[in-house]
Amino acid sequence: MLIKVQSAAIRGLDTIGVDVEVNVAAKGLPGFDIVGLADKAVDESRERVKTAILSSRIEFPQKKITINLAPADIPKEGSVYDLPIAVGLLSILTGCQAPPKSLFFGELSLDGSLRHTKGALLMALFAKEAGFENVFAPKASANEAAVISGIKVFPVENLRQLLNHFAGKQLIDVALTPGVSPSTPGVYSEGEFNMAEVLGQEQAKRAMEIAAAGGHNILMVGSPGAGKTMLARALPGILPSLNEGESLEVTKIFSSAGRIPVGGSLIRVRQFRSPHHTTSPVGLIGGGTRPQPGEISLAHRGVLFLDEFNEFPRSVLEVLRQPLEDGFVTISRSKEKTMYPARFMLVASANPCPCGYLNHPKKNCICLPRQIKKYQKRVSGPLLDRIDLHIDVPPVEVNELSGNQAASDFLEPSSAIRERVVSARKKQEERFKDDALYVNAEMRNRHIKKYCQLSKEAEQILQQAGIKFQLSARSYLKMIKIARTIADLAGAPEIEVSHMAEALQYRPKNYEE
Repeated sequence: MLIKVQSAAIRGLDTIGVDVEVNVAAKGLPGFDIVGLADKAVDESRERVKTAILSSRIEFPQKKITINLAPADIPKEGSVYDLPIAVGLLSILTGCQAPPKSLFFGELSLDGSLRHTKGALLMALFAKEAGFENVFAPKASANEAAVISGIKVFPVENLRQLLNHFAGKQLIDVALTPGVSPSTPGVYSEGEFNMAEVLGQEQAKRAMEIAAAGGHNILMVGSPGAGKTMLARALPGILPSLNEGESLEVTKIFSSAGRIPVGGSLIRVRQFRSPHHTTSPVGLIGGGTRPQPGEISLAHRGVLFLDEFNEFPRSVLEVLRQPLEDGFVTISRSKEKTMYPARFMLVASANPCPCGYLNHPKKNCICLPRQIKKYQKRVSGPLLDRIDLHIDVPPVEVNELSGNQAASDFLEPSSAIRERVVSARKKQEERFKDDALYVNAEMRNRHIKKYCQLSKEAEQILQQAGIKFQLSARSYLKMIKIARTIADLAGAPEIEVSHMAEALQYRPKNYEE
């Protein structure tokens, strides 16, 4: 007897339908075989399924059982096929049939219960697009799948409960998880530090506000202890929550990587990723034998913080060039190609020289000119040119620290800065509603021409700066994007000379001077 059960295979962020064909032959030697280009985890499902059925007090047939996962030329990985294989066998053994237009996935425990399984959101998205009406998923993963409207998600605890549902004895309640809508309250990250805790560094705080408002990359250069890391770790506290589209994008990546926790649903908070400088290129951009998302994709729509920027191997930093420009990374292997989105804010901090005290007002730099040059050349010019905001973070004087410590309760908190950032982001969201963009940093040349109207004086000062500082074409356009963000923070419809003058303060600098 042959039974077909519908499931799916996840390849990166893509999902492909899989027919789980279960055949129990009346003749032939007893056996249990799985074919269809299955990996070790799928092959081991034979023992999990057999033991789970026996634990559910159902007699397992001593017959020849063949499972075919079609199409046979697509690799099948993971434990998601445990449930559809078990459903096919139970349909033959008990006569209880699954509802039509149903998709099944999930990993079985030996006692017949279902475990949390990665990829639930991607499975639900595929089910909706493919015209399925029902999705049967482990209860621990049901909230993740139920985010997708238009389909019924049934949270399954164990095989016995599933059989009762098929027989109509005790129906499983449909999982109800509200999605994100424009009226859903925002969920903000508190950040490791509050901006009010950062004493001094008002110009750096302003640069952080601009970066957060426009999604711009930023590089902070300063002596050790000046507050660069503290500023970076306070940045999440001034970022807006993810909107509906961004939340789905981020959740898809985490679902694919199996990083949604048990009972989890949509990711609403922007991610803050801070890899160590010993991270490999694969760890940063993703990859492996079975391609997995790297730090830049896990930071999608959030922050990638690279502390001690110059300590990263040049080979690691250079892999950031294309993702910073394109907003995605393509991982190619001999048998497959996977694309992951990587639209993140790069926040980097660096010392100006190996000892860290180049141009320090009170401490002398002990580095030789050759050492300084070699240290700074660890980061290439093309990569620096892709960073929008370059800011000096000078050391804070002791008397300023003591004075600000007493007045720290009166410094502007992260929540107040975030209100301005959210207001600026809303302007950009309205501006780009027909262009599939979210922030000013994503603008291309055609968008700059359309949305960035410069006053005559602002255009003149930009042209003069371009000649004087020998700005590249990319840097020239970056100044316009930054000025557009500054104008949004000020609520100005047009880029004025004051906005452009401030933007030009954040151009790349030569720290040997």
